[in-house]
Amino acid sequence: MTLCRVATFVCLLAQFLSNGAAASPMSSGNQAILAQAALTEILERGAPILGFDTGCSKSSKTCDWMAKFSDSTKLVHMNLPGTHDTSTWNYSDATQVSLLRYTGPIPPAETFRCQEHSILQSLNEGIRVFDLRFAYNPGNDTIGFHHGKPSASLSIRPNQSSLPTAQALLAPQTRLEDVLFGLYSWLDKHPTEAVLVSMNYEVGTGTPNDAALQEHLYNIFQGDLAKKYWVQTNGTLGTLGEARGKLTLLQRFTYSLLPPTSTNRIGIWLDGAHWTDNGKIIEIVYNAPQNQIAFIEDYYYMDELSSDAGTQPNIDLKFNTTVAHLSNATMFNTDQLYISFASASHNDAVPPVTPKVGGLGVIDGVLMKNYQVMALGNGTDILGVNQKLLAWLKERKGQRFGIISMWKTLFAVQDHVANRVSQC
Repeated sequence: MTLCRVATFVCLLAQFLSNGAAASPMSSGNQAILAQAALTEILERGAPILGFDTGCSKSSKTCDWMAKFSDSTKLVHMNLPGTHDTSTWNYSDATQVSLLRYTGPIPPAETFRCQEHSILQSLNEGIRVFDLRFAYNPGNDTIGFHHGKPSASLSIRPNQSSLPTAQALLAPQTRLEDVLFGLYSWLDKHPTEAVLVSMNYEVGTGTPNDAALQEHLYNIFQGDLAKKYWVQTNGTLGTLGEARGKLTLLQRFTYSLLPPTSTNRIGIWLDGAHWTDNGKIIEIVYNAPQNQIAFIEDYYYMDELSSDAGTQPNIDLKFNTTVAHLSNATMFNTDQLYISFASASHNDAVPPVTPKVGGLGVIDGVLMKNYQVMALGNGTDILGVNQKLLAWLKERKGQRFGIISMWKTLFAVQDHVANRVSQC
C-alpha cells in the first residue's frame, strides 16, 4: 500500500512521525505502516464508544445520503437525524459493576443506556448529529464520556437517605481524541457527508471543570487535524458544501476559564445559560448581528404528570410536545435552526417509563418487573414515541423539520428523515 492510499489523516500521522527523522530517514511505505498501526491502536481504544466500522453495502441508501443534495443547500434547511446521549450505546450491567469503584452504587444500567447502535454503525445507518457528554476520566488527565442521572427528578427510594449522584462513567480508557479520530477516519471514506457534533460538559461527575480541561478542549479544536476536519467558521452553520467531509461543532460548554489570548472559536455556541432545563420551547440567539436563532425542544422529563398517570399519557405528552415543535419548523422561521429531542423518561412513574424495556431490574433495592418504554412502547398495545413519529413524518414527506435527536433510535425513523424527506 502506498502512502497516498492511506486515509488522509493517517498521512498526517505519518508526516508527524517522520518529523525530525533526517538522521534516519523513513521510507513512505514504513511511514504508512507505522501510521496505520497508530490509527489501529487509537480506534481500538475508542471502540467502547465508537464501535467498529463494518462498512456499507453497495445498495445502502444511508451511508452517503447527503451526496444527492447540492453544495448550496443550507444546513438549517436540511432534515438531520441524530442520537441523544450517543455514547451510552455500550453501557451494560457488567460495565457498571466494573466501574463501581469510581461511581459508587447508581441506578440500573438500562436507565442510563439511551442507544443500542455504536457511533460508527449509526453513521453508516444515516445518523448525522451526535450528542457527546464529556468530563474528565478518572485521574483528571484525559477527557472521557459520561451520562448523568436518568432524570432531573430521580426520587429517593425506601431505605435511601439521600439522592444519589447517579453519574455513569462510560469507558474510562477511551479519550475524546480517540473518538474524534474515529470520526475523521469515517469522513475520509465518506467525503460527501457532513456530521454535526453537540458537545456538553456533564456536571456532577465529581471531576473538576477547570482551566486545564477547557484549555485541553481549546487545543483540540485549534490543532492541525481540527483545521482539516472541523468547519472553522464561527457563529453560523453555512452550507452543506462547506461542511462536507468535516465535523461542525454545536458547543454547549463554556470557555470561561481560558486565558484572554485564547479567542478563536469554531461552530456555534448554544449557551447553556439560555438552554432552559426541561424546556418545551427554547430560543437561543447564537449570532446576534445576523439574528441567527436556535429553536429547541428538550422536554425530557414528564414532570407535569403524576407518578401514577400510566405509560400511555407519558408517551402521548412527549409525542405531542415534539410534533408541536416539528410543526413549527415546517411553518415558521425557515432560515433558522430547529432542534427537537424525541426523547424522554419518567423514571418515578409506576411502572417507570424508561428508555428501554429492561425486563427484571432493580432500582435502589426495589425489583421492577414491568419497565415501560418511552421510545418503543410496551411491545404489544402501546406504541412508543418513535413509532408514532414515523407515521407522523410519513404524512409530511418533503417538509423541513431540522435536527431530530432520538433515544433508542427506531432506524426506520432516521431512514425516513434522511432519505425520503427532502430539504425545503
